[in-house]
Amino acid sequence: MATDKLVAMNIFRRVAELGSFTRAADDLDITAATVSKHVAFLEKDLDTRLINRTTRRMNLTDAGLAFLKRTQALLDELEDAELEARGFQAEPRGIIRLNGPMSFGLTHIIGGIDSFLARYPEIEIDLQLSDRMVDLVEQGVDMAIRVRSSLADSSLLAKPLRQSRNIVCASPGYLGNAPAIHTPADLANQNCLIFNLHDRPRLWALGGEEVVVSGNYRTDSSLAIRQSLLNGAGVGLVPRFLVQQDLDSGLLISVLPEHPPKPYTIFALFPPGRKQPTKVRLLLEHLDQHLGEQPYWE
Repeated sequence: MATDKLVAMNIFRRVAELGSFTRAADDLDITAATVSKHVAFLEKDLDTRLINRTTRRMNLTDAGLAFLKRTQALLDELEDAELEARGFQAEPRGIIRLNGPMSFGLTHIIGGIDSFLARYPEIEIDLQLSDRMVDLVEQGVDMAIRVRSSLADSSLLAKPLRQSRNIVCASPGYLGNAPAIHTPADLANQNCLIFNLHDRPRLWALGGEEVVVSGNYRTDSSLAIRQSLLNGAGVGLVPRFLVQQDLDSGLLISVLPEHPPKPYTIFALFPPGRKQPTKVRLLLEHLDQHLGEQPYWE
């Protein structure tokens, strides 16, 4: 395969993953005109349009999306082949694009990334933190962390990492001024803080019982809910990994511990149809060790 085509494929990949010719140019430290030239070269060579673009936006055609999947797999495989040819004497290098939820990422992934980069200084990590789901292929994500009770998209390659569960809790100050909570049904009389990104935000399943809750505060950030719980704003159903230190210190108190929610799984997800490059496998192994055999938030 001609060198020019490999260069063009790498440029096309970054345009598709970043959703912008300008951002790809900045990322690759080349001009936007050079980016456009290489994409045009590919489209002429393949005799098909890969990207529909207007003055305001761009999106991949069906052919472009299919070509992106193959391009990602081919370039990753080439990188691994070069590393293997050197007998693994060279340091793994390149960019890993990692996506994860804001709360779990900030509290439990950042430390693992820092120690990983100290061990493999030739690798770069592009970390995207968001509690909203993203398309791994279109966003060019090499690995994603998901905290879910189940996975809706069965086409993704998934590796379970750990289990955890949500917990109902509130501050001592709030509980001291609120009606007593003895059963899940008592939550109907509480100001419950709602996490909008739950599958059913207002329906809390606790120990086999389901209760419809309400409150004056809704958000798509579990970190915001934690802070409001500490401020005494209400009762929350939040990840244990987010508030365990607050529970240990007494800043928050577990409510209805005899009615625990069902556990959920922390998954590592990978794009379908792609072998994980060596650098991604190394990151997965490192994060697995970082979390510990018994999760430290437990």
